Amino acid sequence: MPTVTPKPNGAKAPSTLVDILVSENILTSVNADKIKLQEVQTGKSQEEIIKSQGLVKPDQLARAFATLYNIPFVDLNQIPTSPEALNMVPQSVASRFKVFPTLLDRDKGEVQLAMSNPLDLGATEFIEQLTKLRVRPLAATLSQVEDMINQRYSVGLAQEVTAAIKEAAPTDNTNTVDLSKLDQVIREAPIARIVKELLTFAVKSRASDIHIEPEEKGTRVRYRIDGILQEKFTMPRSFHDSLISRIKILGGMKIDERRIPQDGRFNFKSAAEEVDLRVSSLPTVHGEKIVMRLLKKSGGVPKLIELGLRGRALKNLEDSILRPHGIIIICGPTGSGKTTTLYSVLSKINTPKVNIMTLEDPVEYQIAGVNQVQINPAAGLTFASGLRSFLRQDPNVIMVGEIRDAETSELAIQASLTGHLVFSTLHTNNASGVLPRLLDMGAEPFLLASTMTCVVAQRVVRTIHEDCKIEYEPDATVIAEMKQNLGALWSEKDGEPIKLYKGKGDPECGNTGYKGRMGIYEVMPITEKIARLVSEKSPAADIEKVARDEGMVTMKQDGYLKALEGLTTVEEVLRVAQE
Repeated sequence: MPTVTPKPNGAKAPSTLVDILVSENILTSVNADKIKLQEVQTGKSQEEIIKSQGLVKPDQLARAFATLYNIPFVDLNQIPTSPEALNMVPQSVASRFKVFPTLLDRDKGEVQLAMSNPLDLGATEFIEQLTKLRVRPLAATLSQVEDMINQRYSVGLAQEVTAAIKEAAPTDNTNTVDLSKLDQVIREAPIARIVKELLTFAVKSRASDIHIEPEEKGTRVRYRIDGILQEKFTMPRSFHDSLISRIKILGGMKIDERRIPQDGRFNFKSAAEEVDLRVSSLPTVHGEKIVMRLLKKSGGVPKLIELGLRGRALKNLEDSILRPHGIIIICGPTGSGKTTTLYSVLSKINTPKVNIMTLEDPVEYQIAGVNQVQINPAAGLTFASGLRSFLRQDPNVIMVGEIRDAETSELAIQASLTGHLVFSTLHTNNASGVLPRLLDMGAEPFLLASTMTCVVAQRVVRTIHEDCKIEYEPDATVIAEMKQNLGALWSEKDGEPIKLYKGKGDPECGNTGYKGRMGIYEVMPITEKIARLVSEKSPAADIEKVARDEGMVTMKQDGYLKALEGLTTVEEVLRVAQE
C-alpha cells in the first residue's frame, strides 16, 4: 500500500487534485489550467470535471484523491478477502454505501473499509454504529469496490466460509483448545464445511496448490493459479489448529504429532470433477503449515500439440520417441511441466505391444497399461536400485523420474546401449546445458554421444484470457529486442504496425488477464555435429550455437512467436525464459 511521500524542504506541496495530477505527470499544465477555470465558471468540483471529460484513468484519479487527503489507497485485486470482516458488514450495507470490508482487527477494535468515497462521513458513522467498531477508511476505485461486492459476497468460498466462521465463532474472546475434545471439534460441521469450500474453490479456480499458513494474528490461505500464488482470504487464528487437524485426518496423518513434517493423501470429489490431493505439513514458528497439491483424476493426459509443441520442434521430438532405443531428456526448473510432457510422450507410445516401466518420485498421474513404481529410499528403493531391477523386467521403454547422480546416469546409458528407450528429467536451464551436466556427473563422452537422442527444454507461460484480450502497439525497444532475438524468424508486413496482445482483466480470470497455461519449448535433436562436440567435451555455448545453426528454435524465440500470435504476453515470456 503506497504511503504519502513528504515534500523536500522548501518545495510547495500540491494543494488541489489537479496539482497532484500535474506533479505526477498525469495531467499537463494546460489541461490543469482549463479545469481550474471550469471549476470557477461552473461551480463543479475538479473531480467531477475530470470524470466528465475522461482525462484521467479511474485508478489514477483515486490515487491522487487519496494523496490529497492523506488516505491510504488500496488495490482490491491484490489483497485477500477476510470472511470475518465480510461477516461484520452485510452485503446490503456495502452495496448502499459503495464500501468493501477488507480486514477486521479485534485488538485495535477497528474494521478497514475500502471506500469509493472515503470522505463519506455518513457511511462511516452508520457502519461504526452497526459494527460497534472504529472504521479505518481506505481509498479505492468505484469499479473495484462494486466488483468485489458482487464477487466476494456471492462467491461460494467467502459466503460459505463466512457462514461457517459465524456458526463456529466462540462466544467470548478466549482461545482454549481442549485436546481431549479435539477429535470431536474437527469433525463438527463448521470446520468440515470450511475444508470443503477451500477445496471446491480450488477446483473451480483451476488451482494446482493450496497453502494454509499460520501467522501471528491469523491464518492466510493462498492458491497457486496458473503458476502464480494468489492470496485469497484470511481467517481468524482461533480456527487454525482444528482446520489443520481436519485436513491431517483426511490425509491419514497423525494429528497429535506437530513437531515433524508429515505427508498424506486423499481424494476429493466436487460437482465439477474428482481430484487427488497430496498433503504436506510443516511445523513453523506460528504453528503447522499445510500445502495441498491438487492432481486431477479426470480429463486424461494432454497431447503434445495441446501442450504447445508444434512445427519442427514437435516433429523432432516425435521422430526421437519412435526410435527403439536411446535417451531422451526433458529439462527445466521445478514446476516447468516436465512430468506432464513425459506423461504425454508415454501416452503416445503406450500400446499393448510395448512394456513401459516408470520410476517416479512421486507417481502423480496413473496411466492405464503402464507399470508405475514409486521410489522409497527408506526401504532401499532409489532411482538407481529401481533402474537396476527394471532391466530384469523385460522393458521396452523406461522412464526414470530424475537423473540425480552418477550411478543413475551410468545405468540409464547402459539401459540405452542394451536396446531400451530411456526417458528422464534433469534440472538445467536450457537444452544445451544437459550434455555438459551429464559429463560432469561422470558419463563417458563417447557413450553419451552415441546414446543421446534428443533433449527438450521447457517453461510454462500463462495464456491470455480470450474473453478480455485486447491488442496494443508495443514500445520501439520491445520490438527491437524481439527482432534481434528472433533473427530470421522475424516477419512483418510493410507499412503495418506491429501488434501485441494482453488481457484487460475481468472477474472470470480474477482480473489477471490470464487464463490457462501452455509450454514454450526448445527441442535439440542430437545430430552428428552435436555428438562430435559431446565427444570433445565442448561447452554448452558451442553446442547451442551449432543447434541454432541447424534450425533449433530456442525457448525465448518460441515464446516471442507465441506472443506475436496473441497466445501469451511478452512479459510472461521474459518472466520465465529470461536468462
